[in-house]
Amino acid sequence: MSTEQPELTRVDSAVAGLGTSPQDEKPPITKIEQRRRSSVAEGVFNIKDLEAQQIELVLPIETQKTGWKLNTSPNSIEDKDILKLYLVNPPVRKIDLHFPLGLEVAARNSKGVTIKDALDAIYKQFKKKSDDEMDAPYLAGFEWNKKECWTRLVVHQKHHGPVQQSRKKGKKAKEEA
Repeated sequence: MSTEQPELTRVDSAVAGLGTSPQDEKPPITKIEQRRRSSVAEGVFNIKDLEAQQIELVLPIETQKTGWKLNTSPNSIEDKDILKLYLVNPPVRKIDLHFPLGLEVAARNSKGVTIKDALDAIYKQFKKKSDDEMDAPYLAGFEWNKKECWTRLVVHQKHHGPVQQSRKKGKKAKEEA
């Protein structure tokens, strides 16, 4: 009996024809090179950087006009276009929303926090509360006070929502027409 084994003639398909040796391979990619660039949107800032550079935030006036009830979905707002607007200018990735009674929620979006992102964060906190559990169930708007805290907005609430226009047609409406 011979202990010699026949020479292998079959070549592994994964290695065949590559023509590179392990020494020719590139070194592993460092962590800095692995960072995703697509998730970092141009022109969107970190709020801490804005504070360091003393760049002031500007709130769009549309945030005061929503008349939105905190325990209803933000999709219930009639004017859907305002939901797409940035909550603050210049746009930021994350901002804290502070309620006067101490609750604080964070609105986040890597492409810039929109009004919808802020309303979604608030809705997540209030969706399980009934109307009688809330003292002021309607959003009055947001306020940025750089003297108090640069990195957060104060959320203001009110007791009554927008005035609903009556759709009833009675005798008086017919007589006036």
